[in-house]
Amino acid sequence: MPFDSDSKALENFKEYLRIPSVQPNCDYSGCVSFLESQANRLKLPVSIHEVDLKKPIVIISWKGSRPELPSLLLSSHMDVVPVYEDKWTHAPFQADEDEEGNIYARGAQDMKCVGIHYLEAVYRLKIRGYSPLRTIHICFTPDEEIGCLGMKLFVETEAFQKVNVGCGLDEGMTSPDETFNLFYGERTPYSLTFICSGTPGHGSLLHDNTAGEKLAVVIQKLMEKRSEEKRKLKENPNLTLGDVISINLTMIEGGVQSNVLPPELKVVFDCRVNMDTDQEEFDEWLRDVCKEAGEGVTLLQPNKKKKVEPMVLDSGNPW
Repeated sequence: MPFDSDSKALENFKEYLRIPSVQPNCDYSGCVSFLESQANRLKLPVSIHEVDLKKPIVIISWKGSRPELPSLLLSSHMDVVPVYEDKWTHAPFQADEDEEGNIYARGAQDMKCVGIHYLEAVYRLKIRGYSPLRTIHICFTPDEEIGCLGMKLFVETEAFQKVNVGCGLDEGMTSPDETFNLFYGERTPYSLTFICSGTPGHGSLLHDNTAGEKLAVVIQKLMEKRSEEKRKLKENPNLTLGDVISINLTMIEGGVQSNVLPPELKVVFDCRVNMDTDQEEFDEWLRDVCKEAGEGVTLLQPNKKKKVEPMVLDSGNPW
């Protein structure tokens, strides 16, 4: 293997991190150019599919000796979440490296590291003369952080069907050592928006049935549930984060000025429901929260995903 493989991998990683593919309204042009250069380095063909405007899916393909077999899809997303720059010790898109080798950048863990893993693994296999049996597709997707909109459309196309996926690897977890964690199941994401409607009026009055009173009940109930899940995790060393429900308040909206009672307030929670929780029971609990908060409280779940059962790991699974 060339002596500079590790340093080149690090250089590629930093270059990828310095592309500010940050939500919202993400510009993917820098990522596409970078990935085209990587395909050229690997001497592999690259295709770009833009089913939705400005949401490209980039696929670098390594043809196998038996391309008719179902392929392996190595998938990662290009976009990253927004940053609060004043909370960072290093500029979030400079990819600074300290004396201990730590690299500081948005996307270093979620999940540009995995995309570089795939590219560098293929590079090392190619220079060793390895030839895959099945075709391997390295796929880079847009907008994972806001609901996978581009990929959601792409999987319905004929172009995706031709990829002929037999098994796919996607987002997992970074590792501080040489261990590569492989997950065979995932919690179900819930994006919960509670809309609390109530009596408007002047802030000097004590109206009944206000939006703020209802909002307080919703927040209290969700936070109590959050504390229960944290306690489970803390008290049982055999549990991991994937064994409990994560609940986090992420947004509060409403009101026009400090002395006016608003007719409506909104609160948004990001939840991830573990596989052992009965989702129908959890949904019923959410409905009960709305009822307890009072009339005029509704729940929107725009990004609730369908539960996906964990992959079977017995001998019947060839992967």
